Amino acid sequence: MKKGVFSLALALVFGVATATEPVAEEKKEVKTETSTITWKAYKVTGSHTGTVNIKSGTLAFDGDKLTGGEFAVDMTTLVATDLEGESKGKLEGHLKSEDFFSTEKNAEATLVFTNVEAKGKNAYEVTGDLTIKGITKPVTFDVSIYGSKATASVKVDRTAYDIKYASGNFFENLGDKTIYDEFDLVVDLEF
Repeated sequence: MKKGVFSLALALVFGVATATEPVAEEKKEVKTETSTITWKAYKVTGSHTGTVNIKSGTLAFDGDKLTGGEFAVDMTTLVATDLEGESKGKLEGHLKSEDFFSTEKNAEATLVFTNVEAKGKNAYEVTGDLTIKGITKPVTFDVSIYGSKATASVKVDRTAYDIKYASGNFFENLGDKTIYDEFDLVVDLEF
């Protein structure tokens, strides 16, 4: 009888211990060759669009629920897609210069999810630490997951990352040379 009670007690203790262990997150690698980041920046006289490549990335899941993510972006791949020829080269060179992203010194930008909240089926509100030019600031955005694809739109205030060139908030009398502080990123991921 004592042996039976002891065995039952062990089974309960180990059963409870096993049942309360956290489920291991499954990390899914982002397919960098088929995933895209498109940017759009605005100025008084219009806008510019382009792309930048994902260097590496993972999304973490608990079953089919998004729980985390981590990404690195190769800032040296920043290109404009709305221009051609000399204008394209000038804009890309300027964006990579000290006036903007300083890609020679800061070749990588990163994003690490710090909080993920489900907002409905396949929809999440994500807060993450975005690092650009070595400066880390929080950003909040929505992510949608469909099968092995994810999409997100992120609005970024460039001045938070010491990118103040032609900002109306820092320079007066810019007129039609003013570049708006916020730019948009549209992210399409495959994993």
